[in-house]
Amino acid sequence: RNLAISEAVSAHDLYYAPDPSSQIACSIGGNVAENAGGLHCLKYGLTVHNILALEILTIDGERLTIGAQSLDAAGYDLLALLTGSEGLLAIIVEITVRLLPKPECARVLLAAFDDVGAAGAAVGHIIAEGIIPAGLEMMDNAAIRAADAFVHAGYPTDAAAILLCELDGTESEVADQVAQVSALLNACQATEVRVARDEEERARFWAGRKAAFPAVGRLSPDYYCMDGTIPRRELPKVLTRTAELSEEYGLPVVNVFHAGDGNLHPLILYDANREGEVERVEELGAKILEMCVEVGGTIT
Repeated sequence: RNLAISEAVSAHDLYYAPDPSSQIACSIGGNVAENAGGLHCLKYGLTVHNILALEILTIDGERLTIGAQSLDAAGYDLLALLTGSEGLLAIIVEITVRLLPKPECARVLLAAFDDVGAAGAAVGHIIAEGIIPAGLEMMDNAAIRAADAFVHAGYPTDAAAILLCELDGTESEVADQVAQVSALLNACQATEVRVARDEEERARFWAGRKAAFPAVGRLSPDYYCMDGTIPRRELPKVLTRTAELSEEYGLPVVNVFHAGDGNLHPLILYDANREGEVERVEELGAKILEMCVEVGGTIT
């Protein structure tokens, strides 16, 4: 399991950076096959940026080592080719991961907004200031309510949207960035900005975000998950248009996503037992993804 790696090396003050929401269950082999990201991929990269070598079996049964336990390996970048190849090119039997020292300090800010577009705009302002948070995540009101009811994260359930922004590094570096980001969020019309009081509250803030998908699963019999990535500057426009499409189709859409890199996960709620609803959901999902492409993004 992904999380088992960090647990195994925790005593050495090391950890494995990519942390998909499913990290308590997903396997590191599956992560490599899919090139999984995670809540902290904005600063620390995807799986491909955090592995050093792979042992693989080819279709002929030949065992090969791809990459090396060094900063860089000579020749073609076959390690990147195999990462995300979904089992098509080889079976991965062993993985050498890159471990990082635990940051000296990590703080999470929670910012509440009464407008989803304003929260989206705040994301661009943070990055434009040259600040790269360890994680920058956004949830709309439906996701906030679902997650808070599920894990009691302490979110402001009346907010239209929240941003979770984690800053890590040395104590002085983080203190400076917390002050800078707090001022930015207030300037972007945040109605409330909180800094996690301690490690327990920081973990609780992230627990709500990581539990958002199963939490939303309690809202309706089924949901359909879209996955598109857009330029950050287009977040306000895309979120507003998604809400309009949701209204047009009469299907609720819950937004919870990696705001820092513009990776959206709109969840369309529906009931597959209702005649014709699956077809309408697929049509709405297609329109959302087409919109992602239209604004200069991609289907991930």
